[in-house]
Amino acid sequence: MLCREFPLRMYEVNLHNLLPGQLQGNPLRSYLQRICCARNNSADHLAKIHPKATLDLPSPTTSHDPTATKPEVFTVWMKSLIMNSKGCTVFDSSGGIVYRVDNYDCERSSEVCLMDREGKVLITILKKKCSLFKTWKGYDGSIGSGERRTLFQVKKPLSFKKRESLYEVKVWTDKNQPSYYFIQGHGNSKSACKITNRLGGLMAEVKEKKSSLGVSLGDDVLTMSVEPNVDHSLAAGLLVVYGLFNRSL
Repeated sequence: MLCREFPLRMYEVNLHNLLPGQLQGNPLRSYLQRICCARNNSADHLAKIHPKATLDLPSPTTSHDPTATKPEVFTVWMKSLIMNSKGCTVFDSSGGIVYRVDNYDCERSSEVCLMDREGKVLITILKKKCSLFKTWKGYDGSIGSGERRTLFQVKKPLSFKKRESLYEVKVWTDKNQPSYYFIQGHGNSKSACKITNRLGGLMAEVKEKKSSLGVSLGDDVLTMSVEPNVDHSLAAGLLVVYGLFNRSL
């Protein structure tokens, strides 16, 4: 199973508190060691990605502010905080973890979950099988939590242009009246993109993050700017799908 609710507090496991020989020869021991090691390595690396980033901040809110008048800016690290796992981690402007994706099983998965900091599944993203066009669909919450409500669908139209990176998006804010958007790749990074409505109005933009001196922090460190009145989790979910299309996740 790819989507498992995995709280970051699991990082707090201290092997020295376990009874001697308690996990001797048990595969759980090596797994816990990986988790503890991941915390140390991630904490060291986070400072380079976001000056305020920490694993110990209280959980920030994941909903957008309806009174906001300026875009909300996030830092996106196209890496998972779990060792040997594919995924990404999204930080708010205070350095707190807002969203994360941890794919435990394989690179080319057909099921991915966008979670909050505590590991609660916000959006389950599934690859549509037996489709003429490459298509991913996003569902509200965890698949096993009851009736699935479709949030969005992203489809890559058939194109003979190798570098064409335009994706069609349907978003269901109302069951009977979907809204239509586009994801357009831009920049040098595989994950850099713009999300626009049918009239070209900007919904969100993702681009390489740069230091205060204008130096790029690498292809896997991005800035995501989300316009006011746009749901932050939706923007993050669409970014995840774009990464799945381009194999950057």
